[in-house]
Amino acid sequence: MQKVREVLRLRWGLQRGVREIGRSAGISHSTVGDILQRAEVAGVSWPLPKDLDDRGLQQMLYPAVGTQHRKPEPDWGLVHQELSRKGVTLQLLWLEYRAEYPAGYAYSRFCQLYRKWQDRADVVLRQRHRAGEKVFVDFSGQTVPIIDGFTGEVQQAQVFVGALGASNYTYAEVVAAQDLDNWVGAHIRMFEFFCGVTEIVVPDHLKSGVSLSCRYEPGLNPTYREMAEHYGTVVIPARPRKPRDKAKVESAVGMVSRWVLAPLRNRRFFSMQEANRAISASVKALNERKLQRMDATRRSLFEQLDAPALKPLPAERYVIARYKKARVNIDYHIQLEKNYYSVPYQLTKEEVDVRYTDSVVQILFRGRRVASHIRNFGRNRYVTDPAHRPAAHQKHLE
Repeated sequence: MQKVREVLRLRWGLQRGVREIGRSAGISHSTVGDILQRAEVAGVSWPLPKDLDDRGLQQMLYPAVGTQHRKPEPDWGLVHQELSRKGVTLQLLWLEYRAEYPAGYAYSRFCQLYRKWQDRADVVLRQRHRAGEKVFVDFSGQTVPIIDGFTGEVQQAQVFVGALGASNYTYAEVVAAQDLDNWVGAHIRMFEFFCGVTEIVVPDHLKSGVSLSCRYEPGLNPTYREMAEHYGTVVIPARPRKPRDKAKVESAVGMVSRWVLAPLRNRRFFSMQEANRAISASVKALNERKLQRMDATRRSLFEQLDAPALKPLPAERYVIARYKKARVNIDYHIQLEKNYYSVPYQLTKEEVDVRYTDSVVQILFRGRRVASHIRNFGRNRYVTDPAHRPAAHQKHLE
């Protein structure tokens, strides 16, 4: 439509001749005449209305274009949705389409139009990360072998990676396994490395921290949620099968793989501490490495952007706690790892929540703490608060 606009401008705006307009616009003089004739029939004048776009101008001058012999258009959104179902293919959907519209598109054109629709629908949102807003965390797919100096047994240590959204400042360490204690402990050490806490933590759907990891409370693991509450942050997991939601940590994992783990591939480590010292030095070098497209480093961007915006660390370090459900026995005790702890006798046969750390066992009923005991690591031992006994039992023991 740009040439049509140019023809109308030269003819009615500048009063140029038909052949002169044709030479200027690069079209034949007969085409110029056809455009002017169509414009007169459609009642188009110069200057054109400001709100008239190319589609509107085309419909005014060429009302039949795009409508003659137009084939029935499939519902591409429905096609896309059906393809997500098991066993459904484009060929099957095309056959169903042709059964309904025998004069519809051929299979090759059907596929071509769907791919074109998909390219428009599957657009990428370029995320802008505010300073101090998000940290992206995940385990790398790579492992680091740790050799037992006495037995020679090799343990494959897991690599935890965290990256800040605004500065890409990166943290990495090795832990023994992808379990809850190591997952939460790595977060604690990461926050201490950053000397602050972000507003949001974005993990993958790791089983130990997110999504059905706790059999009694689906969703975010209670320990993970409690850690976030202690540090004043919120955990918002990336959507399943949406790697773009955590592109920062995916990129950081790649950088750690190339610039931290690959240079250490020939070194032999005999303890986690030794491996983490080497990794810490390599991560420091990575953060001080100049970025390709910027005259800056991750560290300088961190000091400029993220560091001033991070929340301060709490006064005390989070102590990892675990949760479980328990039913109160008829002797008003609950069982925890082969030991028994008392609760008020009124809760006999009730279901309670047990929160326990390495030093303390707390028992909660409907969100309220009803008992607290020092944890015992023996076997078949009873830890009883005399106040939990009914009056008759107390008198009998006296």
